[in-house]
Amino acid sequence: MSQQYTAYIVDHVNYVQQAFDWLVNHNLIDYETLPKCHIAEHDLSKYTEDEYNAYDKYFYGNGRKSEEVKNNFNYAWLHHIHNNPHHWQHWVLINDEDGTIALEIPKEYTYEMLSDWWAFSFKNGDLKEIFKWYDFHKANMMLHKNTKKLIEELLEKIKKILETEENNTIELSR
Repeated sequence: MSQQYTAYIVDHVNYVQQAFDWLVNHNLIDYETLPKCHIAEHDLSKYTEDEYNAYDKYFYGNGRKSEEVKNNFNYAWLHHIHNNPHHWQHWVLINDEDGTIALEIPKEYTYEMLSDWWAFSFKNGDLKEIFKWYDFHKANMMLHKNTKKLIEELLEKIKKILETEENNTIELSR
């Protein structure tokens, strides 16, 4: 086990929890959904044999990614999204008859998915970074219209709260 990769997982999970707690503390999570949330188990599959070594070699290996390393990572990523419903890819159905469709993601996983994305903003100390990240990535996401609507409503609410808190901070510091 790589200390560097293990430290990354621990830090990432802590930032996901911070983002989730921020959403809860700002009343952006539907409280009826809250008991169903699995945030305490976020990314536990990254410690499994099916994922850990492949992720570690891919991200913390010798810098050179051989075809074998890339292939092993792809299988690990597939395992990860199939075992972690907080990823939008988990909810994409490749159907024999109807082609590929996006299923609506239950709210508890949508909240965790947003917290997962936002964790990197918490890590970087720029809570507004999520908006640029989402704008850049949304074209490649296959989201059900209701899930996309919920995500974008939450992002808009986050933006307004951050602007208000920023304005309050500025006013208080004068």
